[in-house]
Amino acid sequence: MFKSFAEAAEFVRKNKIRMVDLKFSDLWGRGHHVTISAREFTPALMTEGVGFDGSSVGFKSVKSGDMILIPDLATGFMDPFWESPTLAFLCNIHEADTKEMFSRDPREIARRAEKYLVDSKIADESVWGPELEFYVFDKVEYENNVHTSRYSVDSSEANWNGAAAGHGHYNPIHGGYHILPPRDNFYNLRSDMVEVLEDIGVPVKYHHHEVGGPGQCEIETPLMGLLAAADAAMLIKYVTKMVAHQSGYTVTFLPKPLFGEAGSGMHFHQLLRRGGNNTFYDAAGPNLLSQTALHYIGGLLTHAPAIIGLTNPSTNSYRRLVPGFEAPVNTFFSSGNRSAAIRVPRYATEPEKVRFEFRPPDATCNPYLAEAAMLMAGIDGIQRKIDPTQAGFGPIDEDIFSWPPEKRKTIHALPTSLEEALCALQSDQAFLLVGGVFSADLIHDWIKAKRADDLAVRARPHPYEIELYYDL
Repeated sequence: MFKSFAEAAEFVRKNKIRMVDLKFSDLWGRGHHVTISAREFTPALMTEGVGFDGSSVGFKSVKSGDMILIPDLATGFMDPFWESPTLAFLCNIHEADTKEMFSRDPREIARRAEKYLVDSKIADESVWGPELEFYVFDKVEYENNVHTSRYSVDSSEANWNGAAAGHGHYNPIHGGYHILPPRDNFYNLRSDMVEVLEDIGVPVKYHHHEVGGPGQCEIETPLMGLLAAADAAMLIKYVTKMVAHQSGYTVTFLPKPLFGEAGSGMHFHQLLRRGGNNTFYDAAGPNLLSQTALHYIGGLLTHAPAIIGLTNPSTNSYRRLVPGFEAPVNTFFSSGNRSAAIRVPRYATEPEKVRFEFRPPDATCNPYLAEAAMLMAGIDGIQRKIDPTQAGFGPIDEDIFSWPPEKRKTIHALPTSLEEALCALQSDQAFLLVGGVFSADLIHDWIKAKRADDLAVRARPHPYEIELYYDL
């Protein structure tokens, strides 16, 4: 939004801004903020920053937790949810003493990945288009204690409310894809979300009701640069939750909030450009894909088990990655096959738009780290010239679930649990460390924290276990 501090300061003065909100992401992808009075919005902010406790958000230890936030002026937007006129920025995280960029700042890791791409001479830009799926519920309740464990969600769209609603326009399980109103209750809500997003500078390609009958929705962005796409993903999560909250609903990006119903993913469309040209396009290539694109696919699928330790970092992620749904469980690529880990859209035939999407990720990831990891895997595939067909990754355009078990075993499987994914990440991380994009200590701490999550879930009795085994 702004090219200089003077431009931003003039905006603050002209628009009678009272508050300046500084937003940032922790390592896990959870948003945080601190708000300063507009009187504190001075040139010193761009060098001295605003202090915060990095130990409270997982960045540092308690004994050395001081850090500072410095706004990225280009990300400025008017935050429409505040009663007081508020200008908001996404921030970069710096060391408090040296003022140097903090090496674990997720936005900085994303920048380093793209810098490594440029330094490699493979391309000068990576292009991304995230699709965010989420559920809109009327209410949610959950409780976990020594003696009880339960959760409950409700949706006015759901067929379990059909007997009480009386209008007859409820949605069956798996019956929500592109449905029209009145069965689509949330078309106005989604439009409100999109209007806010566009007003704050986040472009939107389209929105629609997704497969999940009880309130599943999707918002997709057009193609944009790596950092812009990750910023957009963070802001989409913020805006959808806030618009829903103001309207008396609740939004969740949990990958699998409902048993037996479609899960929510965050597919990432991606391509590379050099000199403004799409290096993934070849008019004579299979599915219009160049050799560069195929090698990128080879790298992405070779490292997929490790990558999803970052792109699918919750225990709930693996409730979604199960057979029988559109979520992929095997590492192969295909044109149009939505059960593939990588799908080449058949509708994307224009030279500047030929691309593919990586389908396993979900929105419990940190989008900055997720995109950086995928890009590093793709670069590794290009540098090592990994042929995806020779590596056993397809293309496969058949329904693999109709294959006999012996044939199915020939396809590489994705991890089926968070622990399995973390083991893969632990053993296959060298491609992430090249160029100093990720660090070994960051990956170590990531794995340690996520294993603690996994243990906390496994240590708790599951309600269905009580039903299955209580009387034995």
